Amino acid sequence: MNLTVLLITLAIAFLITVLLSPILIPFLRRLKFGQSIREEGPKSHLKKTGTPTMGGIMIIFSVIITSIIMAARVDESGIGYELWLLVFVIFGYGLLGFLDDFIKVAMKRNLGLTSLQKLLGQIVIALVFYFILRSQGFSTAVQIPGTDIQWELGWGYALLIIFMLVGASNAVNLTDGLDGLLAGTAAIAFGAFAILAWYGTGQNEPAIFALAVVGALLGFLVFNAHPAKVFMGDTGSLALGGAIAAISILLKMEILLVIIGGVFVIETLSVIIQVISFKTTGKRVFKMSPLHHHYELLGWSEWRVVTTFWLVGLLFAALGIYIEVGL
Repeated sequence: MNLTVLLITLAIAFLITVLLSPILIPFLRRLKFGQSIREEGPKSHLKKTGTPTMGGIMIIFSVIITSIIMAARVDESGIGYELWLLVFVIFGYGLLGFLDDFIKVAMKRNLGLTSLQKLLGQIVIALVFYFILRSQGFSTAVQIPGTDIQWELGWGYALLIIFMLVGASNAVNLTDGLDGLLAGTAAIAFGAFAILAWYGTGQNEPAIFALAVVGALLGFLVFNAHPAKVFMGDTGSLALGGAIAAISILLKMEILLVIIGGVFVIETLSVIIQVISFKTTGKRVFKMSPLHHHYELLGWSEWRVVTTFWLVGLLFAALGIYIEVGL
């Protein structure tokens, strides 16, 4: 697969999202599918109340359509199970996020699905993903990045997959708190995996899928950058989190996800640290968690926080690529 195919994939996904947005955003506004802002969040965010959400629908649609079309053109023998698995994950987690968003905006329940309902849905999708992988004879060994060392997990690989898909979807969801923050950091992370899939392993379908995600996110950023005209909602964030974990698994780069997705890991750790500290000592380590809110409350502008996190994400992505390819 040559570079031209990847660039066309990127362009198609970008154009689909850009062309869909002026149609979907007014439609969401007419349906009154506006974002509810948490009262305990930064007060500066209250002005965002009513901004159309569930924009993740167009990201998922663009990714699925683009990746299927391009994979069909590249693989003359037919689309392989890897792409169908990625489509299943991004659609499955997207549907779960859609239900969460719909309950929030249509039924006026600000918390959406209960934590248990969401967790059960995430686990079921992860288990289906695992059993399909095993039916294809997928290896249950995990490789240490930059080495030839492999660790055979056996049945424990199922637990790893559940942990990765559930953990990544929630971590990415936590990062979606500022205009353009998640779209930018996720585009960088998926871009890193696209490079590794194409250059490092030569796996066409994961490379095409990852580039389709990057294109869709760049198109979404046209309308999501500050001041945002649309939010992706849990529809987009849960889907992206599940998809990036699925790609790292298919590429046998499970551990590398922690590095390339370093921003998502840090955001999650900030929440965990904050909760543990407050419950054990009654004191908060950060002014507010996730971490991006901490910097907001320190006086940073929203755009400064976002661009700084993009830069950090880029450094993590470059480090991940270097460890896998450069060592």
